[in-house]
Amino acid sequence: MKTYRILVACGSGIATSTVIANRVKNLCTENGYAVKVEQRKITEVEGLAPDYDLIVSSTRVPAAVKTPSVFAINYLTGVNKPATDAQVLKALKELDEA
Repeated sequence: MKTYRILVACGSGIATSTVIANRVKNLCTENGYAVKVEQRKITEVEGLAPDYDLIVSSTRVPAAVKTPSVFAINYLTGVNKPATDAQVLKALKELDEA
């Protein structure tokens, strides 16, 4: 089984990314995906993106980044978390099929 590398990013790489990282880890595990989740500042994403399979962030990823990404502010606001879950799982499924 492939282990997917997921980069979780927020403004500081600490506070909100921890909430998102925990949600993503649990979601992936519950759905049979092996993942390694790392947290970083959004300012680091552009340089690190090529080393990751997916980016999940609380802020917009720079347009130059080609790695698939999911905007996950819903994990922080509590509004429509299942829709964000579906986006994360869809992105992983597409990686499986690639």
